Amino acid sequence: MNPALPATRRRFLELAMRMDALRFGAFTLKSGRSSPYFFNAGQFNTGASLLALAECYADALAENGVAFDMLFGPAYKGIPLSTSLACELARRGRDLDVAFNRKEAKTHGEGGTLMGASVAGKRVLIVDDVITAGTAIREAISHIETAGGTVAGVVIALDRQEILDPAQPISAVDSVRNSTGVPVVAVATLADLLAFAADDATLQLHHDALLAYRSSYGSN
Repeated sequence: MNPALPATRRRFLELAMRMDALRFGAFTLKSGRSSPYFFNAGQFNTGASLLALAECYADALAENGVAFDMLFGPAYKGIPLSTSLACELARRGRDLDVAFNRKEAKTHGEGGTLMGASVAGKRVLIVDDVITAGTAIREAISHIETAGGTVAGVVIALDRQEILDPAQPISAVDSVRNSTGVPVVAVATLADLLAFAADDATLQLHHDALLAYRSSYGSN
């Protein structure tokens, strides 16, 4: 076992494997790239798995010392993720407000784009699964700031540490950090996945493919 891989990150990757949220093989990404692995947070689809995932998020946040007053989940995957994290933090003694956005503004009833607690005057933590191009995160930041909140940070499950474009050798996560000044915490990264795969007899079959992919598209 690789002693350099922190317990929280190992626990998250083991959970992702167990729930089939982390798969290995050949996958065509939205970018058109062929990837030797695929992460789908939609596979955390039971109460127990969402609770275990929320524990990983909460531990990662505690380890990174991000200060925040409430949670925000971008539609759609961010909604169950932020709700689950709110429940876990409440279990740990922090009962926080939660808000979400709609994909389309509501034109009846209370109307508007946001639902849940008010973000006005709050330090808001955005909770999502991954950052692919950063579009959803930037939209969330805009929603929060327009409504009078301040974005304290972003927490995601997995940082693919992958460049957006060969002409711009920077990852999507670093692009968000650099363009917004907002800290981004990842429960685990591609580097952690490589260390995890090197430890597992079954996953060692995919280790070389992961290394080759990082060599072609890795940001660091």
